[in-house]
Amino acid sequence: MELIFATHNQHKLEEVKQMLPQNIQFKSLTEINFHDEIEETGDTFKENARIKAQTIYQKTGVHVFADDSGLVIEGLNGAPGVYSARYAGTGKSEDNIAKVLEEMKGIENRKAYFIAVFCLILNGEEHFFEGRVNGTISTEILGADGFGYDPIFIPEGYTESFAQMTAEQKNSMSHRGRAVEQLNHYLTNINV
Repeated sequence: MELIFATHNQHKLEEVKQMLPQNIQFKSLTEINFHDEIEETGDTFKENARIKAQTIYQKTGVHVFADDSGLVIEGLNGAPGVYSARYAGTGKSEDNIAKVLEEMKGIENRKAYFIAVFCLILNGEEHFFEGRVNGTISTEILGADGFGYDPIFIPEGYTESFAQMTAEQKNSMSHRGRAVEQLNHYLTNINV
């Protein structure tokens, strides 16, 4: 079965490849030579995942899945939310992290969660899978691994940030890991 993962993000590709079984193969947007900009105009993660999946499905007619994910911080009224990847306006993770840490100065409520929503389109039908992990925002950068906001996100029940964990540790509890687990369960049960 041909499947496209509607992303150019190398970090996401690697993470998802590690989490899906070997028998589920997929290609990235780079591998299918799709380089058009997909406007993420949705107000929710679900809408943005759907926009990406629908765009690629309409262009290719091939089964596709796409995700939208981000960080939601209580003390910042839900920001960065759907703007997580472009929060500082530069597209650079270190700038996004710096902006969050600056805005969090003096804010006691550091509760946050990471969320990932996948939209899978099989034979024209949409299916959604959501993963979420609660945690807190640290006051400084902790660790050098991972990507995005990993260096400032400490999952509930832990003292280390995602960036201080091994890929296996993070994937076993991450928002994306939980969503991929549901996606994998669905694909396995329909005998793909």
